[in-house]
Amino acid sequence: MKINIYQLNPKKWNREAKQLLSTLSGLIVLCIVFALLSPYFFTLNNILTVATQTAVIAIIAIGQSYVMITGGIDLSIGSNIAFSGMIAGLAMAGSFPVYIACIFGIIGGTLIGLLNGLMVSYANMPPFIATLGTMTAVRGLSLTLTQGIPISGLPRAFTVIGTGKSLGIPNPVLIMLGLTIVFGLILAKTKLGRYIYASGSNIDAARLSGVNTKLVLTNTYIFSGFLASCAGLIMAARIISAQPAAGEGYELDAVASSVIGGVSAMGGEGLIGGTFIGAFVIGVLRNGLNLVGVSPFIQ
Repeated sequence: MKINIYQLNPKKWNREAKQLLSTLSGLIVLCIVFALLSPYFFTLNNILTVATQTAVIAIIAIGQSYVMITGGIDLSIGSNIAFSGMIAGLAMAGSFPVYIACIFGIIGGTLIGLLNGLMVSYANMPPFIATLGTMTAVRGLSLTLTQGIPISGLPRAFTVIGTGKSLGIPNPVLIMLGLTIVFGLILAKTKLGRYIYASGSNIDAARLSGVNTKLVLTNTYIFSGFLASCAGLIMAARIISAQPAAGEGYELDAVASSVIGGVSAMGGEGLIGGTFIGAFVIGVLRNGLNLVGVSPFIQ
């Protein structure tokens, strides 16, 4: 039997479109308010700064959205950011070429996602418990590998990923846009995307319709791990060191961006475009409050 996601919930697309417009309207209002409060907000340099600072949040939020659409959650994202950066940093410290070190970092983060997926899909562990376990274990592993000491002195060829520009646009922004387009198209236009929605809407109905729901769920956690590893490399390149404590609390930013963007915590609904806007709501809010001099404690 062929799955038709439109038949599963014919009204969901109108709701998601309304949510997308609502989130976009909120972002526009925030921009107008901060533009009135600070003359520096709408300068080109500040706009690029906001986009660069939001890149990591947007990338991990995309992975979180995939997981949440299936009704799950990935709490290991923040630890995975640190772990991926540490793996790449250790490889570069061991004289591996930069591109090989980056591949090692991405493989390491993706394997964490695979582990999460296997625990949730095949071991039938609740996503909260499974990813909470990997969150603490992976963080501990990152600290153990380096005894809690950051890896500095990373080569210029690596740091340009986070600090360089191409065509006048910061590289993290270009990477963010590329990943948003690719994973947005996967979710909206492919069979796997339809199966992800179907699994989140009603996993039993999807399974009875012939969908390999275990494989679908596993793939979403793999995507989340992969995207977290990309974010980890960008963060390490931006701060020019691999920090074992990097990414702390970022899993909450990923959840917040997804929910603000319209992803349902119950599963089955959400758009990557909404998540992208949700991430910028958080980025603009933080940047604007800093520009107008609001105390971090009040923030």
